[in-house]
Amino acid sequence: MSNEILMEVKSVDRTYMDANNHTVEALRNINLSIKRGEFLSIIGPSGCGKTTLLRLLAGLDVPEAGVITLEGKEVKGPHPDRGYVFQQSSLFPWLTVEKNIASGLKARGVYKENKDEIAQYIKMIGLTGFEKVYPHQISGGMAQRVAIARSLINHPAALLLDEPMGALDAFTRADLQDKILELWKENKTTMILVTHDVDEALYLSDRVVIMSPRPGKISEILEVSLPRPRQKNSQDFMILRSSILEKLHLASTVPQVEYTI
Repeated sequence: MSNEILMEVKSVDRTYMDANNHTVEALRNINLSIKRGEFLSIIGPSGCGKTTLLRLLAGLDVPEAGVITLEGKEVKGPHPDRGYVFQQSSLFPWLTVEKNIASGLKARGVYKENKDEIAQYIKMIGLTGFEKVYPHQISGGMAQRVAIARSLINHPAALLLDEPMGALDAFTRADLQDKILELWKENKTTMILVTHDVDEALYLSDRVVIMSPRPGKISEILEVSLPRPRQKNSQDFMILRSSILEKLHLASTVPQVEYTI
């Protein structure tokens, strides 16, 4: 990770109308600098505007006040320089694994000159042998790997991850976390993850952005200096976990032992 700033969020506000025609203030005065090559996680209580912020970074939504820039240029809409991975894989069900990945190239009109990269990315995500398989024939974790490869093959400056592991079982989730870390190290792509999982944020991130309840504001940015690979049951990890949970008002100062059966 360098100290060079890749993206900046400057004094951003966002409100919208809910189903009952009431004004909802989703974000208020968000200021954030995202470094090139870092892994940044955004956590906070439900409804605090995490996904709204991610959609603004992607250009899928626009702020009512403030500005978002990528490499000094204002973000005004979606672009392949910002990949986006949804909670559900959102693969095209009528396309095979390799054709889903190729769709990223075709959308940019660069398929012919870059099609040789498809096999490279299939190998990178660990799905060699599944090239001709359709989405309904693979697991949720495998489908998310394909969705990530479909974004990464465009060589984005930043990959935006909207709880891509939220619907997965514990074992598949842990496996995908490790694969995402591997891809991050290999590609040196800036990654920005929205998650509800404090352990996930600490395991993956260089920094964790903690957001307050609506209207969403950044209450703190925590540097995670733990060496990798990180052990989720280590004392230092548990101390950081406890600290974040306290800030989120979700736990006492002493973390409780959790079991997955």
